[in-house]
Amino acid sequence: MKSKTQLKQIALKAGLSLAGGIALFVLVTSLATWSFRAVYRGRVFPGVYLGWVNLSGQTPTAAAGLLREEFDYPENGEIILQYDELSWSAKPSELGLFFSPNYNAEQAFNAGREGTLTQRFAAQVQILRHGLTLDPTFVLDEKTGVEFLDQIASEVNRPVIEASLELDGLDVIVQPGQIGREMDVAASLEVAALQMESLQSGSIPLIVTETYPDILDVSAQAELARQILSQPLTFRIPDAAPDDPGPWTIPPEKLVEMMIIERISAENGEEYRIALDPEQLRAYLKNQESKINRKSENAQMYFDDDTLELVLIEADQIGLKLDVEGSLLEIQTQLAEGKHDIDLVVEKTIPPVTAESTAEDLGITELVNAETTYFYYSDAGRINNIATAAAKFHGIFIAPGETFSMAAQLGDVTLDEGYSEAWIIFGDRTIKGVGGGVCQVSTTLFRTVFFAGLPVVERYPHSYRVKYYEQTATPGVYNTKLAGLDATVYVPIVDFKFTNDTDDWLLMETYVNKSYRQLVWKFYGTSDGRTVDWQTTGLTDIKDPPETVYEENSNLDKDEIKQVDWAVEGASVTVTRNVYRDGIRLWQDIFKTKYQPWAAVCQYGPGTENYPPEEPDPDDPCAKPAIIEEENSDSS
Repeated sequence: MKSKTQLKQIALKAGLSLAGGIALFVLVTSLATWSFRAVYRGRVFPGVYLGWVNLSGQTPTAAAGLLREEFDYPENGEIILQYDELSWSAKPSELGLFFSPNYNAEQAFNAGREGTLTQRFAAQVQILRHGLTLDPTFVLDEKTGVEFLDQIASEVNRPVIEASLELDGLDVIVQPGQIGREMDVAASLEVAALQMESLQSGSIPLIVTETYPDILDVSAQAELARQILSQPLTFRIPDAAPDDPGPWTIPPEKLVEMMIIERISAENGEEYRIALDPEQLRAYLKNQESKINRKSENAQMYFDDDTLELVLIEADQIGLKLDVEGSLLEIQTQLAEGKHDIDLVVEKTIPPVTAESTAEDLGITELVNAETTYFYYSDAGRINNIATAAAKFHGIFIAPGETFSMAAQLGDVTLDEGYSEAWIIFGDRTIKGVGGGVCQVSTTLFRTVFFAGLPVVERYPHSYRVKYYEQTATPGVYNTKLAGLDATVYVPIVDFKFTNDTDDWLLMETYVNKSYRQLVWKFYGTSDGRTVDWQTTGLTDIKDPPETVYEENSNLDKDEIKQVDWAVEGASVTVTRNVYRDGIRLWQDIFKTKYQPWAAVCQYGPGTENYPPEEPDPDDPCAKPAIIEEENSDSS
């Protein structure tokens, strides 16, 4: 067993041996690296690559030359810049990519030569054992790239233009829309940089923002406008009868004045709407409304007493009512579809009595009642008016339950309607006026209704007794029992109305015999057995007429005297009517009439002697009682 001393000696010898080995290794390595640096002084260490280029042993100048030949991409590469069908070619250097051979050669030369002694030593050992590949360094000058891309942007960029159209007379002027474009230079340069990092030529898309106008294309609307103005626009009543109004035509010159071009919000965005101005079109339709609208009218017929059938006098008329708003919509719709011949929206009403209606259909089987009045001593104007007014009621039907208005059926009493001037009661005077004699017709109708036992709804008597209405079949013979059975009508203020309360239609027929001065009014229908019983008080409370009124008339000559109104006594009369059926009274009605006393009026020319007379003169023709003569008929 060895002693501690021996062990120490052995350890000392081993330590000296290890230290000597390390020192020897360091010495050898130092000699090697010194020799390595000495050999490659001023040159790139072996095993150093820049990219794929071996720069071993090259001086920085020679290395720069090699790199210049190998890395020619900035000048010889090609980047194709594209947008839609447009393209531009650019060198990478034009886009700001630069390669410095000297800088990159310097980087290769400095490999293993930078840092502390230990770092350099370690780096050199690494290069000797494994080699070193450096990435080439490229520089992107954004300013150069932006300047180049700005030039392209000037070709790409364009403003947004809204499409529009307008009218110049009948010409439609169109401004096409344009999509706005703006190139994003910074983003496009970034995409180019990514391509250039590969050191490969290639194509890249430019980054362009497109802005669409609200309205890009108006060609369809322009075509519609041209189509609308290409020919006149015609409106008509659908399935028009030969006697229906229309058609109506608006020429293109008027259409262009009515046309509007307005911008509207639609489901898919903004658009232009081509239409006719609703207000102008509505005004146009309103103007036609009075020409189109009409009431339905029953056919006019008479009852043949021999065949017991109805004979057509005038065909029925279908009622028309223009739907202005509906037509407005229809016109705009049809017009948008390119149509120029457009049916208006018209409501049609078929009357209850048509030309095909029969007596059996309407329950008209017999004469229900007929009354006759006389108009002896009437002048030509009054006779004409009686015939004109009576004709309005010939062949007219009254429905079951209908209340008939004489004024409504009579209509306007004017010269244009064929009436003449004759004596009428106006205020407190009897004067010449249009329609004198019409009350002969209303009185005859009243009596026909009265004795038929039909309900009277509205009736007005005359202001004073009119002896026409007390005439009998014998000229000059009067029946005072007829006083209080008159009725006056003054359209549209004073009316005569009655109701057909039977279950069947009534047919009215009127016949004027000018030679015999008589008016006959007939009611045809089906009798329900009703009868009429009536009584009159006769004339009571009789009052003398006022004194004669004398008036100077500058239109008369000196000593010319003319009576213009005639004296009539005032009186009261009450007529009571009882209507029965099967012995049972259906109703009773009472007609009270109070006639005013009426003064004679006498006119004379200026300077006429003894006029007005100081005392009543029995020989004065104006002081005599009223005489029924042709020229002194009294009223309507």
